[in-house]
Amino acid sequence: MAREIIFNKTLVNDEARCYVIAEIGNNHQGNLDNAKEMIISAKESGASAVKFQKRDNKELFTSEMFNSSYVGPQSFASTYGEHRDKLELSDNDFEELFKFSEKNGITFFATPFDLKSADFLNEMGLNCFKIASGDLTTFPLIEKVAKFEKPMIISTGAADFWEVKKTFDFVIDINPNVVIMQCTSIYPAKPITINLNVISTYRDEFPSTVIGYSGHDSGISIPVAAYALGARFIEKHFTLDRSQKGTDHQFSLTPKLLKELIDELENVRLSLGDPEKKLLSEEKLARFKMGKKIVAKKDLTKGSIINLDDLSFKSPGDGISPNELEKVLGKKLTKDYKLDETLQIEDIE
Repeated sequence: MAREIIFNKTLVNDEARCYVIAEIGNNHQGNLDNAKEMIISAKESGASAVKFQKRDNKELFTSEMFNSSYVGPQSFASTYGEHRDKLELSDNDFEELFKFSEKNGITFFATPFDLKSADFLNEMGLNCFKIASGDLTTFPLIEKVAKFEKPMIISTGAADFWEVKKTFDFVIDINPNVVIMQCTSIYPAKPITINLNVISTYRDEFPSTVIGYSGHDSGISIPVAAYALGARFIEKHFTLDRSQKGTDHQFSLTPKLLKELIDELENVRLSLGDPEKKLLSEEKLARFKMGKKIVAKKDLTKGSIINLDDLSFKSPGDGISPNELEKVLGKKLTKDYKLDETLQIEDIE
């Protein structure tokens, strides 16, 4: 079975352009106009999709957590629940943004963090879904989303492999249209914590599944390396201004960085090229100019037996290659040769 998925009408496989997701999350700060501006900016930067997050905070958090104190430089309210509520878009906002994204030619999807939000997004008509790392083991939510029979991405941060495998085995029987993302649930994540080699592990363990990378690193080099290792979905947090209030902005990509990332990912795709090693037509001039041939190191007379002291190896490479030295050594010349003259195979017997 081929390693591929059709994600909202886009075919993604090992040969495809990287599918880049601008994770807007809650960086819109609960403001509809901000969200629209970010969608347009992500589209102009070349993103394949924008992703949001949908929570019903009363459904999601215990009363104790909802009412817990949350005071600090990144806080939008005095309790955690109120803080989260300040960052949420309304149901009407989501419906408007879905239509707005479709109108502007970019895929819109979201991560539901609870069952109620999952139902809302499905009823709204979403074409694809994301399961956050924190819900890797929340089988009721995963089952609900899987039964929508839409393509779904599952992030795997803060988990051991056996948990990933258990979730994969659970979901694949319900919905085979799954992408598994390597992820590190540290915000921001230092390079030493990224473990991109897990991508290779996932490709080996899930040979028919497209693998991706959900990054909380702050630059573009690590996602490029992830693509080179076989990740075909890249998700990066997105912001218009890294200095804005909120924990995600500091490691999110700005429009300029997102465009640079997308350009570099395409350069990597093109540069991976053909697995067969062969001389390219575009390399022939360089091979001629820099390659070497066998020439006479001194004047040589007809009938001489050629030894290594009689020969030099000089550019350009338009004669007998030095890797064919065995065709020359110990053989007899059938004509005279001048210093630096190119030896010809027909003059050797």
